Amino acid sequence: MSRSASSGLSAIAHRLSHRFNPWTILTLAIAAVVALPVLVILAHVVMPTGGVWQHLSSTVLGRYLANTLFLTVAVGAGTLVIGTGSAWLVVMCRFPGRRIFEWALLLPLAVPTYVIAYAYTDFLQFAGPLQTWLRDLFGWSHGDYYFPDIRSLGGAATLITLVLYPYVYLLTRAAFIEQSVCVLDVGRTLGRGPWRLFAGVAVPLARPAIIGGVSLALMETLNEFGAVQFFGVDTFTTGIYRTWFGLGEQVAAAQLAACLLIFVIALVLLERWSRGKRKYFHTTNRYQQLPEYRLHGWRALGAFAACAMPVLIGFLIPSGLLLQLAIQQGDSLFGTRFFDFARNSLFLATAAALIAVGMAVILSYGMRIHNSPLTRTATRIAALGYAIPGSVIAVGILIPFAWLDSTLNNWLHERHGVIIGLIFSGSAFILVYAYVVRFLAVSFNAVEASLDKVTPSMDAAARTLGETATGTLRRIHTPIMRGSLLAAGILVFVDVMKELPATIILRPFNFDTLAVRAHSLASDERLAEASTASLAIVAVGIIPVILLSIALRRSRPGHRGSGGKDKHL
Repeated sequence: MSRSASSGLSAIAHRLSHRFNPWTILTLAIAAVVALPVLVILAHVVMPTGGVWQHLSSTVLGRYLANTLFLTVAVGAGTLVIGTGSAWLVVMCRFPGRRIFEWALLLPLAVPTYVIAYAYTDFLQFAGPLQTWLRDLFGWSHGDYYFPDIRSLGGAATLITLVLYPYVYLLTRAAFIEQSVCVLDVGRTLGRGPWRLFAGVAVPLARPAIIGGVSLALMETLNEFGAVQFFGVDTFTTGIYRTWFGLGEQVAAAQLAACLLIFVIALVLLERWSRGKRKYFHTTNRYQQLPEYRLHGWRALGAFAACAMPVLIGFLIPSGLLLQLAIQQGDSLFGTRFFDFARNSLFLATAAALIAVGMAVILSYGMRIHNSPLTRTATRIAALGYAIPGSVIAVGILIPFAWLDSTLNNWLHERHGVIIGLIFSGSAFILVYAYVVRFLAVSFNAVEASLDKVTPSMDAAARTLGETATGTLRRIHTPIMRGSLLAAGILVFVDVMKELPATIILRPFNFDTLAVRAHSLASDERLAEASTASLAIVAVGIIPVILLSIALRRSRPGHRGSGGKDKHL
């Protein structure tokens, strides 16, 4: 071989080794595994529907679109205002009850949306305790007064907002905690007060985390099923369930799911376009205690009310209603199989959270090391699982794994005369796999937003000093991202505790969770019995929420405990 040919092959090999380094290969492999169910579903989009799609588009598609758009806009605006405002108040201001609100504002995240819908329907309906008390107090009868109907599009948007705003609060609070005091000091020297500092400096710097939280809330809204079905609100998600499991039209249902993907892709592209080429980095390694503004008088009262209302309406009232029902009647299985339900839920949630956060770190860091179009596309496809309903993902997983089990059993039967049964599709492994596919975007958005704020000069400095890519991640990035990693883990944990559709379809025989138990009873209008499992889901979520709040407070580099500078307001 000539010297020129040898040098040419060496150059090609060098480029390939640079393009496909171990981190890039690992990133692509994880993305392929996670994206498999999504690709299976998307493969159905090009299949013929036999006229079903035309029927849907001429009858109910417009209603699906209108209701979905309304929920998206209403929940997006509501979670943005509540989550961002409350995060700023608890991080930067001092007022009565602030330490309690740091973790209490996360509590509605532990309440399943369908449970809060059942609780408020029972409380606010015509025969419920509130309207009955009003009629007895004022002597009213039917038709003498107006009372808003909770089982409506507006009621669904309100309850979904109260459950999902912690997505924005948690990620935004982590971003505010990680912000540099130097930047805030510059804003104050330019004459900006606390509110102008919030709007003009803190919010733009925390924008990746805020948009990440709102995106998660919007994707969860697009996938919401239990509450909107109970309220009789037609959305794309209820249409998918009705088309897939009611009409038996899998192809048409997959095409409706593709419409959800279009919504999410449009949201992501809009945010990327609005951000342009702007980046948000920490440019200093000197961190001081964040300044805290002391609020007095009506300002302190207003901050207390702004933080108390979401907790009161989104957690305390429905939890109190469920507690009353649990004391009066409760679940007849409490004390027998009930703890099996709790153990199954805890095992699945912990495993899924650890795997999802680990995969999110690999995907984000792999894309940071080699930000090629192939890597970006693979990671975005892998994160699209959150935009597809859980039951659709479950079917997308069942198709390949059922084929794998069948092929393996046929091969073993032909070669060895044995049948080993359902190894993959009949085990808890497939449930964890579905959860990771479903909730990878939750951890990925949080990790990516935190990693994007680390200036590339830190990577360059570490590599110049002889540190490897893995060592840079472990010693430089992980300590900086600690708060966001904890936030990502708790979000996945709580989401898995509440997850319902995929669990119902994929769970092994005689392997129920708290969410399955609560929904099966509540869907039969046995809310008093469902209250026990519902409260257990909430109780399990409370402990990690409090621990996470403490960890977030201490996660800021340079943290030295409580205290610091106070600014009077």
